Amino acid sequence: MPALSLSLSIERFPLKVPFVIARGSKTEAVVVAVAVSDGRITGRGECTPYARYGETPESVAATIAEAERAPNAFTSREALAATLPPGAARNALDCALWDFEAKSRRTTAAEIAGVGPLEAVETCFTLSLDTPQAMARAAADARTHRLLKLKLGGAGDIERMAAVRQARPDARLVADANEAWTEDMLGPFLAAADESSFELIEQPLPAGADYMLEGLAHSVPVCADESVHTSADIADLMHRYDAVNIKLDKAGGLTEALALQKAANEAGLKVMVGSMVATSLAVAPAFLLAQTADWVDLDGPLLLAEDRNPPIRFENGLLQPPSTQLWG
Repeated sequence: MPALSLSLSIERFPLKVPFVIARGSKTEAVVVAVAVSDGRITGRGECTPYARYGETPESVAATIAEAERAPNAFTSREALAATLPPGAARNALDCALWDFEAKSRRTTAAEIAGVGPLEAVETCFTLSLDTPQAMARAAADARTHRLLKLKLGGAGDIERMAAVRQARPDARLVADANEAWTEDMLGPFLAAADESSFELIEQPLPAGADYMLEGLAHSVPVCADESVHTSADIADLMHRYDAVNIKLDKAGGLTEALALQKAANEAGLKVMVGSMVATSLAVAPAFLLAQTADWVDLDGPLLLAEDRNPPIRFENGLLQPPSTQLWG
């Protein structure tokens, strides 16, 4: 790969409505966008720094800028992985290198990855954490979405799950507790999820306490999110969880995310492909993983008041494949 120049920027995209989870709320998506170029061809990538993992937009931008000064960091995706640890900074650069390679070879990232032509997918649509009544109203208003994902927060979650199910008896439901449940909540809350016909519960316990899941009898599958970042985590998780949520910002890019998906499949774990609240540029690479995922949660761009151009389109209940003008 030729020597590449780097440009980066911190960008802000207001949300349609506040996005609320157990750890707090936000009114905008703050992302770091990068571009790598040889003067003729430019590859782009985007990441979302996440405070849960000690990241800020400024710290991620500084890490990316520092990587540019490392010898041969951008010569290949393998060299990049040897330069930066998993996380948002490496994700933006890894995806930019995928985009650059696809354009340079006049093909697509999907073809390079051996995925083939991308197809539309059904994505979760996220309901922010709120009162049971408010979440039920939000579920009823989201009639164009058949797959809903509830953000839960601990106390009151049994009522939230029941209220949404009553409001949308037709919907497929999954939920994300964002580490908010306690050991005492675990049994009755999972039973309530089963009673309301939920398909999946994400990260009910804090990442450091999920050993309590080992050997636990449960009828609703449990999915690791904060507990899983890379393929190296699978060995410790396969006896605690039924599924893993793969996010490029955690894995450090599409390259490691593909390896994580392969490791999860080999371990007999189901896969959700997710993303942070971000633009279509961040979601586009995850489409390669979404083609064979059991659940897809790539609705981040749908929460924005204004997206990038061209955006990923949501039509007829399905998220459509990204244009190669956007990425890949």
